[in-house]
Amino acid sequence: MGRLRRSRVHNARRDVHRAARTRVRTRDLDQIQMIDLDPKNRAALEAQPIDFEKPGLAQHYCVECAKYYETDAALQSHWRSKVHKRRCKQLREPAYTIEESERAAGLGKEGKRATATETTPAVEMIVA
Repeated sequence: MGRLRRSRVHNARRDVHRAARTRVRTRDLDQIQMIDLDPKNRAALEAQPIDFEKPGLAQHYCVECAKYYETDAALQSHWRSKVHKRRCKQLREPAYTIEESERAAGLGKEGKRATATETTPAVEMIVA
């Protein structure tokens, strides 16, 4: 029969890996800070009605990590874990705003970018 053909098999493995990677994606930090940690929304998330589609019937939810757990023991164990503590530490820092990101890129009010025409006369004055 000969040697088995090994080419063109990478694509299937890559697609399965990508699907698995996006399946476990949770809410971003800024979404949690602005929406979920609001006291009114937090109370609603912690006391959700029974939902048969979610793990643990949606009764064991970690607001900071935006994850559902099967049992109360699993949730208690998660609260003691390094993953949860690290996430809480990240949530204590203020979230980036659009204005802050624009200032970092040099597009904000304080950090206007200088064009070539604005810098040319200053260079000519120094040379002369």
